[in-house]
Amino acid sequence: MRFRLKAFGLHLLGSILALSLILGSLYLGWYRWPGWYLADVVQVFMVMTGVDLVAGPLLTLVIANPSKQRRELTRDVGVIIAIQLVALIYGAISLWNGRPLYYAFSENQLQLVQAYDINPSEATLAGQRAAELAPHWYSLPRWVWAPLPEDADERAKIVASAVAGGDDVISMPRYFKHWEAGLPALRAQLKKLDELGYFSGADKKVLKERMQAAGLAPDQANTMVLSGRGKPLLAVFDRNNLTITAIIRAN
Repeated sequence: MRFRLKAFGLHLLGSILALSLILGSLYLGWYRWPGWYLADVVQVFMVMTGVDLVAGPLLTLVIANPSKQRRELTRDVGVIIAIQLVALIYGAISLWNGRPLYYAFSENQLQLVQAYDINPSEATLAGQRAAELAPHWYSLPRWVWAPLPEDADERAKIVASAVAGGDDVISMPRYFKHWEAGLPALRAQLKKLDELGYFSGADKKVLKERMQAAGLAPDQANTMVLSGRGKPLLAVFDRNNLTITAIIRAN
């Protein structure tokens, strides 16, 4: 039994190190709060954790028989590690392709923009028309303003595309502008929590309690929805300088 436990411990330690390296790098670079929550990556994370930290080491515990020939044991452990690597690579690629690139203010809300929201041709156009805010493979998350273009024809095309379920302006970085340029428009869109239509009554009750606990006034026009693929969050602003003072979840 000691041999099995030793093999299990070594395998678990190696799995923890590999998973921590990949998830830690992605978290520190792209998925820091509120990125991981809005991107709704819990399912991918659970698959990676389940295969790499649970199934792999447990299978090693089962097959690690000291009476086995070393060659046979090495082969069996190698098969387990290969399956773990497939799951690890799948998860890492999924997280990389969905990494947060922008938090965009557009119209009346803040929205998460992930890497796979922007197609390569759009990224190329952005490099030509708005190079400073264009996405690159090394780009870290940035806060930007994504207004609809002033040209009426372009504006109409984007609106029609968005209504039909196609690309919206938040997936077109060629139109992005610096965050500071959009603050006057953002100020005009701030609302009281009760005026927001994105949260249920129960959610608003929880959000009010959490705002009050943080010393924030729920009856002021200082909030805006922050949405992504997961459940939306509440962004609370300081109305004086329009900095975000809190990002609050309802669950």
